[in-house]
Amino acid sequence: MSTAPDPLEVQRLRQEADALRAELEETNQGVLALYAELDQQAEQLREVSELKSRFLSYMSHEFRTPLGSILSMTRLLEDGLDGPLTDEQRRQVRFISNSTSELREMVDDLLDLAKIEAGRITISPAWFDLMDLFSALRGMFRPLTEGNQVDLLFEDPPALPMLYTDDKKLAQILRNFISNALKFTPNGQVVVSACLEGELSVRFSVRDTGIGIPAELQSKLFEDFVQVDTPLQKRLRGTGLGLSLCKRFAELLGGHVGVDSVVGEGSVFYVVLPLKLASEASHVDS
Repeated sequence: MSTAPDPLEVQRLRQEADALRAELEETNQGVLALYAELDQQAEQLREVSELKSRFLSYMSHEFRTPLGSILSMTRLLEDGLDGPLTDEQRRQVRFISNSTSELREMVDDLLDLAKIEAGRITISPAWFDLMDLFSALRGMFRPLTEGNQVDLLFEDPPALPMLYTDDKKLAQILRNFISNALKFTPNGQVVVSACLEGELSVRFSVRDTGIGIPAELQSKLFEDFVQVDTPLQKRLRGTGLGLSLCKRFAELLGGHVGVDSVVGEGSVFYVVLPLKLASEASHVDS
């Protein structure tokens, strides 16, 4: 024979259930409010990021035209089109030209950063021979190394197949590595090389005999606006974006970058890329 439930116990259980239901409803409302706040903050961050990218892009475009005009005028002056220059005048014009070139490089870095963050960078892969790339880089840097105490050497690579990637982006990565190596190598040599890594990738390396980089700083080198704090760095201007852009370009090309360095002995900066860029990576512009 069953026993009838205790009315007081039933009432207590109902009160506990109602209290639990009210607590769950309050918690759900709090969670929904939190999600709404997170969505709002995410939207604000997206808008700020978009405004930053638009500002960088606009600013970079606006600076390029006057900088190009200054460089054109300095070339005309150096060529003596308006009459010969004295040695002192030539020195001053060359200083203006060099400073303007450095500033234009900074502007180009900012413009590339804005394009990448806005998703408007274009990857244009094509088949090309590695020797052609090395030949173009050798010719580009020859005027900068003549009369210097640093030798720029390009090692003959082993027999490699044709590469299918964006050779302009790859050249930009290597140009940055080589420029940095020359800046931070007071004397000695900078060696550019390439070799297969596994069966499907190629490693490009730029090795120098420069000042080297402390181990604790190496992990931060490829972050935006990071520069190594050394007496030599204080005399060299830059945005601190060059290596960051190298990392981003390498990732767009399906690869990665890295560095090995010993203080006082030198550094090796490298980029590893697939021999053939995957077709889906070829369309990153929007």
